Amino acid sequence: MHQKLKRTHRFGLVTRVFWLSVIVTGLVLSGLWLRWYAPDIPVAELKAAYAPMPSQFMAIEGMQVHIRDQGDRDDPEPILLLHGTSASLHTWEGWMPYLTPQRRVIRVDMPGFGLTGPEPFGDYHVERYVDFVMAVANALELEHFILGGNSFGGRIAWTTALNYPDRVTRLILLNASGGFPIEAEHVPLGFRLAQMPLIRHVTRSLLPRHVVRASLENVYANPTDATDELIDLYEAMTRREGNRTALLQRFAQASVSDESDRLATLTQPTLILWGAHDRLIPVANAHRYAEAINHSQLVIFDTLGHVPHEENPELSIQPVLEFLR
Repeated sequence: MHQKLKRTHRFGLVTRVFWLSVIVTGLVLSGLWLRWYAPDIPVAELKAAYAPMPSQFMAIEGMQVHIRDQGDRDDPEPILLLHGTSASLHTWEGWMPYLTPQRRVIRVDMPGFGLTGPEPFGDYHVERYVDFVMAVANALELEHFILGGNSFGGRIAWTTALNYPDRVTRLILLNASGGFPIEAEHVPLGFRLAQMPLIRHVTRSLLPRHVVRASLENVYANPTDATDELIDLYEAMTRREGNRTALLQRFAQASVSDESDRLATLTQPTLILWGAHDRLIPVANAHRYAEAINHSQLVIFDTLGHVPHEENPELSIQPVLEFLR
């Protein structure tokens, strides 16, 4: 009888400890939810802060596409620039003072990112982005144009050039993705969370600021260059209504394979720029691109990372200006 009472007492103690743990865990999670809860922001609210002139919104393929079209309208060979994953057209801002006095430069927020927002049918395959780029070019009546892109934007750029060699005259690739398998040294925290099955759906409602900061610091050679103003911008673009869901869909639809044979068929003169401190897409891939693409030239920046145009516009634009001349 005494042993039975002891077992009953011990069972009751374990049960109380269990429920106490559940309550404490629930309170901690509730506290974290309240602290990190970051709902979507309506695009109308973001336009006031992030879409002053020369921003414009064009109706293209069921989307109100955020575009900045600057410079010489008589330029026979305009430049169209494509940003990377989770970035926006703002990423090219540092290049504008060097380019727009001489050239027509068009920047665009691609579907699922920036102020353009989600693709109407949730299609984020590379082929869909190629169609989008050409829809933008047609809407702006670009008969022939130079195409530049960073990271995922670089992949879209060279794929578009392959599909439309009669329209794309030259390529500028900055730390481009695709083409070859990636052996990342370190993936940004935000990307890792978005790909974790048990966590990714929570990211639709939560956005700790330190995750945004850590993700930016990961792609910069010098993490201290990720300023509070820059973090504010990336956080705002991520919270644009629908963008977090779009990011999850894009990762789910992504594929990586060796496409060196396709790259070898590119006919456009190509400038390949790469930050040597890229921990997401190692500099070894830069040499693979240079080897695969005929008529290409490679410039490596020893002090920069994954977004050289954003980290140091003055340094990274110099080979571009030479290439354009």
